[in-house]
Amino acid sequence: MAQMLIIFNLISGSSASASKLITGSRGLHATGAKSMGGHDEPFYLHARHMYNLNRMKHQKLKVSLAVFSAFSIGVAVPVYAVVFQQQKTASG
Repeated sequence: MAQMLIIFNLISGSSASASKLITGSRGLHATGAKSMGGHDEPFYLHARHMYNLNRMKHQKLKVSLAVFSAFSIGVAVPVYAVVFQQQKTASG
């Protein structure tokens, strides 16, 4: 596999990457993964403020809309599925 890459790189004219393969970088990726921060840094930089529901603007409106939306989807999807199946069965 490595010999094929060297030959392909020599044919295509990029001898720098071919010499890098010959000299000994054995991994698929020559450079390591870049770290975003230290080991104490959270995965998401704003994680402390992400779910701060007490300071949300228009909290009453947003939460009630979210609950109503979730409830209506939870009712509408099964009702639609039952109606769809009954129509499918009746037409056959």
